[in-house]
Amino acid sequence: MELKDIVEAALFVAQKPLSAVELQALFPDGEQPETAAVRAALAELALEFNSRPIELKQVATGYRFQVREGLSPWISRLFEERPARYTKAFLETLAIIAYRQPVTRGEIEEIRGVAVSTQIIRNLLERDWAQVVGHKEVPGRPGLYATTRQFLDYFNLKGLDELPPLQTFIDRLGPIADPDLPIPATPATENERTETPEESASESNAAAPHPTTPADGESAPTG
Repeated sequence: MELKDIVEAALFVAQKPLSAVELQALFPDGEQPETAAVRAALAELALEFNSRPIELKQVATGYRFQVREGLSPWISRLFEERPARYTKAFLETLAIIAYRQPVTRGEIEEIRGVAVSTQIIRNLLERDWAQVVGHKEVPGRPGLYATTRQFLDYFNLKGLDELPPLQTFIDRLGPIADPDLPIPATPATENERTETPEESASESNAAAPHPTTPADGESAPTG
């Protein structure tokens, strides 16, 4: 059996991207191909699928087969479940984290001009699009947020250096934005400023009072 055939079959049945190391691990000890051989097989497959409706795509966590983007309007009709939809506030927060990382919650609020609700931060963490990567050395030591490898995978990126210009990225967010979810300009309440577990663990000893600013509304996915 050719290495390329095994790699192709594995990628077709895998439920997630597979790295070259994970593909090597499919073989018994002593029979594992060299990394260079696996990468050569991947390159050959990419060429074979170059003119097909399915493409071999490298993302942050590995390689995967996927339908070409231009075919999604038709292929998406096969799936009854509606894709998740997010509020403008959620997507603006995500964009700020992606392009200004690492960034604190306070810095996000300063850029947006409104308070970031705890629900937005929690949703980003649960969606595994954002993570706490450290703490800023200022009073309170607020958490520093950055994007994850899963974020890169979702947007078909191998690394942050592939992020498109900001406006292009915002345009890409259009299909997952929900225009029917309004953002009421109501004053922030004490509960809305409740810290996430990641923040509260580091700020409980020296957290400074946060100014009351307008808060975002519901930001959870509705799909």
